[in-house]
Amino acid sequence: MDNLKERVTIYEVAKSSGVSLATVSRVINNSGTVKEDTKNKVLAVIKKLGYKPSGLAQALATNKTTNIGVIIPSANYVYISNMLNGITEVCKDKGFTVSLYTTSHSREDALNCLERVIKSHVDGVIVFDDELNGEDLEVFNNYAVPVIDVNNSITASKIGCIPFGYEHLIKKIIEDNFTKGDKKMTFLHVHNAGRLLSRVENQFIKVHMHNDREYNIVNCDDSYQRTYQDFLERFKYVRKEYVIAYRDSIAAAVLNAATDSGLSVPEDIEVLSIIGTKYSSILRPSISNLHIDFQDVGKRAMYMLIDLINGTLIEKEYKFESVYVKKNSTKY
Repeated sequence: MDNLKERVTIYEVAKSSGVSLATVSRVINNSGTVKEDTKNKVLAVIKKLGYKPSGLAQALATNKTTNIGVIIPSANYVYISNMLNGITEVCKDKGFTVSLYTTSHSREDALNCLERVIKSHVDGVIVFDDELNGEDLEVFNNYAVPVIDVNNSITASKIGCIPFGYEHLIKKIIEDNFTKGDKKMTFLHVHNAGRLLSRVENQFIKVHMHNDREYNIVNCDDSYQRTYQDFLERFKYVRKEYVIAYRDSIAAAVLNAATDSGLSVPEDIEVLSIIGTKYSSILRPSISNLHIDFQDVGKRAMYMLIDLINGTLIEKEYKFESVYVKKNSTKY
């Protein structure tokens, strides 16, 4: 992934074509009158050099935009909003602006975003999207666009990363339940929830199989209302259970369904949220969770990206380990 292709400027296109900047601009924007042979010559140079036109005048003049691209699946989740707050706080302090690209959990949208980001000539990119993998990020690397990939472990000349540590902690929590608890554990599988949930689910299954313990995997919509209704039905026949949910809102749906079914938390039903947010403390009962400060993640990602842009980033991987926050929805 270290075969770099430096970003080409409009000046290099003009020089290689033997024409003026204005002529190149007219060809790029398909405006004005340009002779057909001149147009074909410029287009051939653009293709040969791999030039990506920029819509920003400043980028055309200096190849520096002080603009950062951020690719996320959605801004609706609290933990992603927290990360964005961290990013924008550092950007404001350091004089950068942010362009936000959302992919809506779509592989096609993610690849389109990737193309748009490259064409925008941003100075760097922060990616927190499971639809883009290492091979996709190689495109950024090949164009020498600095990237910090969040929730992944990948490095290259222009790529740093921030992985998350959940597996070791979830293993300990499960094994503590084996020795101290009295409930079968259930993991809520949410479709398209991404690699973080997938890693935790795989660890959940692995620990249970290693200890020869029974467990449940229950398919769950990423929706409070649907999860609440589903668990109202489930609690008609399941009266003791330890449920591991993806987010606080899903955990809250389980807790409310338990309470409305006449069950006691945590005596009958225990619930753990994998991604804890401020709502874990606001809800009653408060929700035990695995906590990572996503605002700090955003700040760290931005500081790493600035160093990567300046060629001063030494450690290209910084891991955030989750912390178990015991609250009132679990016994131990």
